[in-house]
Amino acid sequence: MLKQSLNFKLLQKLSPQQIQLMKLIQLPTQAFEQRIKQELEENPALDSGSEDQDEFDEFDEFQQDDYDEGTEKIDAEDINIDEYLSDDEIPNYKTQANNYSADDEDRQIPYAAGISFNQHLKNQLRTVSLTEQESIIAEFLVGSIDDSGYLRRAIVDVLDDLAFTQNIFTEEEEVKRMLQIVQRLDPAGVGAQSLKDCLLIQLKRKKETKSRLMAIAIMEQSFEHFAKKHYKKLLNKFDIDEEQLREAISEIEKLNPKPGGAYVGANKIAEQIVPDFTIRIVEDELELVLNSRNAPELHVSGEYNNMMLGYKNAKEATKSQKDAVQFIKQKLDAAKWFIEAIKQRQQTLLLNMNAIMQHQRAYFLSGDERKLKPMILKDIAEVIGMDVSTVSRVANSKYVATPYGTKLIKEFFSESMKNDQGEDVSTREIKKILETIITEESKKKPLTDDKLAAALKDRGYPIARRTIAKYREQLDIPVARLRKKI
Repeated sequence: MLKQSLNFKLLQKLSPQQIQLMKLIQLPTQAFEQRIKQELEENPALDSGSEDQDEFDEFDEFQQDDYDEGTEKIDAEDINIDEYLSDDEIPNYKTQANNYSADDEDRQIPYAAGISFNQHLKNQLRTVSLTEQESIIAEFLVGSIDDSGYLRRAIVDVLDDLAFTQNIFTEEEEVKRMLQIVQRLDPAGVGAQSLKDCLLIQLKRKKETKSRLMAIAIMEQSFEHFAKKHYKKLLNKFDIDEEQLREAISEIEKLNPKPGGAYVGANKIAEQIVPDFTIRIVEDELELVLNSRNAPELHVSGEYNNMMLGYKNAKEATKSQKDAVQFIKQKLDAAKWFIEAIKQRQQTLLLNMNAIMQHQRAYFLSGDERKLKPMILKDIAEVIGMDVSTVSRVANSKYVATPYGTKLIKEFFSESMKNDQGEDVSTREIKKILETIITEESKKKPLTDDKLAAALKDRGYPIARRTIAKYREQLDIPVARLRKKI
C-alpha cells in the first residue's frame, strides 16, 4: 500500500569548488605546477601573467538572464557529487570518456638514458668465446639476474625453462659452467645465488693477503657465526687473536652485498625536493615565506571576456549564439573557480605552516630536535579552526626549508609521553636521546633493550622495554648482538 510521509534529513555536501581546493592543497610544489600547466592547456579562458583588472569589470556585471531562454539552467543541486569525488581533477567542460582516473598517482621513477643492467652484462658476454648453445644459455642466465645482481632461481628451474622456451636440452653441469662464466663479469659478485656466494666471489678477485685468506675461510666455514656476530666462536675455531679477526672482518665489510644495485641506481634520476615554505631567522625572530612557485599569476582571458561582452551587446540572440554564450561562460566560470581555489590554497598553506612554526618555535630557533614539542594534527586544527583532514593534507605532502635542512612537515608531529616530572615530552625527543645513548655505547658490549630502558629511566624517561624495542626498530637500529664489534 502506498503511503506518503514527510521526512527531514540533515546532509552535508561538498561543492565542486571545495573538492577542487582539497585536491590542490594536497599537491606538492612540482605537482602543483604541472596541475596549473594542465589547466592552462585545457581551459583557453585562463591566462598566465599580469592583467588589467579594469578591462574585466564589465564581465562581473554581466548576467546571462537574457540568454536563459531555450537553454538548460544548471543548478548546484543537480551536480552528482560522486563524479566529482572520483574524478574531480577533470573540469566539467571536458568529456567524461577517459581511460584512467584522475586520482591515480604516477609512481614511475624516471630513468636516465643509457643501457640497462642486463644489457651491460650481455655486452660483456660478447667478448667471451662461446658456442651458439653456450651463448644462448649464458644470455638466458643473465636475463634471469635481478636488479641486485643475484640469480634467485634454482639451476633445475633454469634447465626446465631452457627446454620450454629455448628448445635447448642440456645438463645441469653445463648450466653451472656457464654460470661460472657469468660470475666473472663486472661488477664483481654478479650472478651469485646467495649472499655468501656473492661475498666469496668478490673476495677471490681481490689481491691475496693474510686478512683476505682469513676472510675467505670465515665465509666458507663459519658464515653463520659471522652473520650472527659470534666472535668468540670464530676466535676459538680459527685460533686467531682479536686483531686478526678485526682485519678479516674489515675485508668483508668493504664488499658490496648488492653488486647490481650500484649500476641500476646510477641510471636513476634523483628526484629533487622543492620546498613549499622557507623559514628564516631574522634578528632572533622567525620569518615564514611561501615558495613563489606556489603563487602563480593567473587571470581570466581578455579575449574570452570580450567575446562574452560582444554577445551581450547583440540585439537578438540566435540559438547558436546562446550555445556559444553557455560554452564561453562555462569556461570563464571554470577559470574563476580555479583562480579562487589557488588563492585559498595559498592562504590555507600559510595558515597551517604558521601555526606549526609557532608551536615548534623553540626547535626552529635552535635546531635541537630535543626541543620539539608533542604535536598532533588536532592541535593545529583547533588553532586555525580547520578540519584535521586539511592539516593532514598539508603535513603529509609539503616540505619546508629551514636553517637546518629541508624537512617534511609531518616530521614535526609526534605523540606525547610523561617524564618522571609529569611533564609532556615528545616521542621524537625520546627517540633522539635513545639514538644518542646507542651512539655513545661501547660497541664491544652494546646495551640490551633492558639496559637502554634503564639508561632512559636514569635520564627521567620511564619507558618500558617493549617501547624501547619499538622505537629502536623505527630508527632502523639493530639489536645489541648485531651492533657488536670486535
